[in-house]
Amino acid sequence: MKWIKNLKIKIKDKKVIIGIVGLGYVGLPLAFSFSEKFKVIGFDDNKEKIKKLKSGNIYIYDLDNNKINNDYLGLTDNFEKIEECDFIIICVPTPLKMDKTPDLSFVENSASLIGKHLRKQQFVILESTTYPGTTNEILLPILEKESNLKVERDFGIAYSPERIDPGNKKFNINNTPKVIGSINSEFCDIAEVLYGEIINEIVKVSNCETAEAVKILENVFRNVNIALINELAIIFREMKIDIWETIEAAKTKPYGFMPFYPGPGIGGHCIPLDPYYISYRAKQFGFIPRLIQTAGEINDYMPIHIVNLVQSGLDKFDKNIRGSNIAIFGIAYKPDIADTRESPSIKIIEELKRRNAKVKIYDPLVKYVDTEFGKLYSEEKIEEIIKWANCIVFTTAHKIFKDNIKKYIDIINKKEGNSIIVDSINIINKRCFININKSIILKSL
Repeated sequence: MKWIKNLKIKIKDKKVIIGIVGLGYVGLPLAFSFSEKFKVIGFDDNKEKIKKLKSGNIYIYDLDNNKINNDYLGLTDNFEKIEECDFIIICVPTPLKMDKTPDLSFVENSASLIGKHLRKQQFVILESTTYPGTTNEILLPILEKESNLKVERDFGIAYSPERIDPGNKKFNINNTPKVIGSINSEFCDIAEVLYGEIINEIVKVSNCETAEAVKILENVFRNVNIALINELAIIFREMKIDIWETIEAAKTKPYGFMPFYPGPGIGGHCIPLDPYYISYRAKQFGFIPRLIQTAGEINDYMPIHIVNLVQSGLDKFDKNIRGSNIAIFGIAYKPDIADTRESPSIKIIEELKRRNAKVKIYDPLVKYVDTEFGKLYSEEKIEEIIKWANCIVFTTAHKIFKDNIKKYIDIINKKEGNSIIVDSINIINKRCFININKSIILKSL
């Protein structure tokens, strides 16, 4: 196709304009990376988000204000500017509905907005995590309908799953291999040329469905293995076996074992959601994915398990969750970031609130969190919240918590009355045991 050859020349000459639709945890870092070499237009229908970004308010923990190249990165909520772009990359959320079926409304709405302004010789790439078949069965028909154009003849399409790991200091956009699939080899090649400008290694697969399946496989793999460890953690706890010590010993095996770790649940933008995406799709083909569904159920149960441990600890002092002061240490879904998406801490807070507990939160990286009971703001004075709490629940393994755990225990030991610690992340290891008074009960997975 001649127009594809022209696009390759424009990439080589650094004359292509790249549109990024969706300026969240995936789209904004991608826009930053591409803007180092190309002119980029970032699109988002959230006017407040665009306003914040233009004022220099970068709301993503990993990104630096100094990385904004204002000469090469434009930000807008005006989708008419889609016509100016040669490549349009969709990076919008793919959440779940209340019944845990896929919510593709963001993809559909973006496709409709793009389609209304799509012109010939443009190339559309979907990066949003989704089930196999979405690109060809959902995105493509909307683009063709809204634009009155025909794929291959008039415009191109591909799927390339995002691989963003917030807080990862070792792997970023540039050094994480990029998977690409499309409806023909020529489209796959042009996507490879584009991404190859900013990413070291490109992995091409035979079609969009395979590329979509890659992302699902990666996250379901983690979900299932985390569920296995979480279930064993509960079982071993009843047997009085330390799951953490067991894992450390098991991972000395040089083959056939990969360590995963238990916790209060799973969070983030993909791992808690993807099992339900593939379950939904599998059922359309007449298959019930029992293992995947069970893994999802186990991980969904973990916040309830933690709340039950809180009650178990309070029972020792003839107290009930109702009316007790519970402090949650850690609101982010993983250590040393400010990202709270799908955080199990939120589910723990909401369950405690349903049982009429008084809840305060402490996370030095998170200012506040939205719950079904309203906003909760992170406390600033650590000594005050420790003295206030009947029970402290550690839910995120921030480095600051690990570095200061003995200080926290010293404060607990000096306060009046009894306290309970529920440790779901192994932040209090055996070296700390000697510092804990008898009045303090350590409840750990």
